[in-house]
Amino acid sequence: MSQTRTEIAALLDRHGLRPKHRLGQHFLADPNVTRRIVAASGVGSGDRVVEIGAGTGTLTAALAEAGARVVAYEMDEGLRPILEEVTEGLDVELRFIDATKADFGAGFPDGPWTLVANLPYNVGTGLVMDILRLAPAFARLVIMVQREVGERFVAGVGDDEYGVPSVVVGIHGEAKLLFRVPPQVFYPAPRVESVVIGIDRKEAPPHAERAVELAKAAFSKRRKMVRASLAQVSPDIVAVLESVGIEPSVRAEDLAPEDYVRLAEVLS
Repeated sequence: MSQTRTEIAALLDRHGLRPKHRLGQHFLADPNVTRRIVAASGVGSGDRVVEIGAGTGTLTAALAEAGARVVAYEMDEGLRPILEEVTEGLDVELRFIDATKADFGAGFPDGPWTLVANLPYNVGTGLVMDILRLAPAFARLVIMVQREVGERFVAGVGDDEYGVPSVVVGIHGEAKLLFRVPPQVFYPAPRVESVVIGIDRKEAPPHAERAVELAKAAFSKRRKMVRASLAQVSPDIVAVLESVGIEPSVRAEDLAPEDYVRLAEVLS
């Protein structure tokens, strides 16, 4: 059941609710975008899906109607009556907790699972990075995020947006910007453009976590050469860099995810 702006407004009004700015609530209100997200997820009968930020349930219901078993997280307890109404009779488990405090690694030990989410702008980066690093049962992520956040996930070496999120994605998966989403498809409309990103997990290399730690250290002093930004990780950092073919005078944004992995292997 895809919801339009008029339908969402009426649904909220009937339950005496309004979007909460402090929670970053912008409800998806375009059936065409909903269908595109479900299609991009590739889920069908019997597939297992986790949704974060169920909102008024338009994407939740669409995923379940495609045949998926859905575990939907929503931190706003006030939306319970709406979500229970919208998902009645569908294979949906509602969890009214803050997804940023959930342990997705321990909570979903057996895969594959697909994450499909319209992520709140203020928590999107951290959630995606944690799920990639700590929850290997999630084989595919299809996420809608603020455009600037999405561009960091798909950025490559040399791009202005390239940073730690880009490295984490590059180590754990293959990311692609699927399509752009204008503000007017939400109720209420945000002030920024959104994008939908697809990330397909790949097997993490040994020492993946150490590689992420090195990237964080390097980007924390991104204006410095890596021989300086990584000096604290080894007293012989110049020799270590040269041993894996990295010029000590380059900066954090010049190193690909694979470079951080090779450094981690040597330093570990």
